[in-house]
Amino acid sequence: MSPNPRQLELLEQVRERGSVSVEALAERFGVTLQTVRRDVKLLADAGLLARFHGGARVPSSTTENIAYRQRQSLNEAAKQRIARAVARAVPEACSMIINIGTTTEAIARELLQHKGLRVITNNLNVAAILSDNADCEVIVAGGVVRSRDRGIIGEATVDFIRQFKVDIGLIGISGIEADGSLRDFDYREVKVAQTIIEHSREVWLAADHSKFNRPAMVELAHLNQVDVLFTDAPPPDPFPTLLAEAGVSCNVAV
Repeated sequence: MSPNPRQLELLEQVRERGSVSVEALAERFGVTLQTVRRDVKLLADAGLLARFHGGARVPSSTTENIAYRQRQSLNEAAKQRIARAVARAVPEACSMIINIGTTTEAIARELLQHKGLRVITNNLNVAAILSDNADCEVIVAGGVVRSRDRGIIGEATVDFIRQFKVDIGLIGISGIEADGSLRDFDYREVKVAQTIIEHSREVWLAADHSKFNRPAMVELAHLNQVDVLFTDAPPPDPFPTLLAEAGVSCNVAV
């Protein structure tokens, strides 16, 4: 599904509070209980929240991500705004590593007019997109192809990326928790992303607003390892303070 603005705000309310009653949500949005229940059911069916009798809460699972096809359409407009902001910031003739994610794939589409790029990626979708840019050299990492999203992972991928030192490491993630930790679901994907961070002169993080306060099982890094955050809305508390303390430049795409 592609949530409407009310449903997106409902998701934010649930994520901020952990759980919210149907009555409180109906009062917050000025709609009927039936409307809220319908929204909650749609969002629960999409795996974005969990229902309980009389309310909604954040999904209990920290071990499994939302399906790839669902993530493609989720917050699509936000990802496009982020992608345009990142593309404006990427200089011509630079080297990059781009990792797995639907946001990084949106960014790849916005880089099709860039010249002189050299891009290393463990994302076959990114490679396919950027191969249409004749002025971009694309280097695909070796490793195990994850069938559900065409990401490349594993020790061979880590060893491959260790050969390089690039200008920009561009990463997407599944969640940023309130302690400043960046998290994801697959430890093999996390190992690759950690290697990208280690072998990049600058680390750019692309994360839409839904990633804040979203739990995931595996710690990837901390905000203090990031140079620039690209997002689509001002981060909620306590993230402005965390970003300032970590020295992260926050670029809010409009």
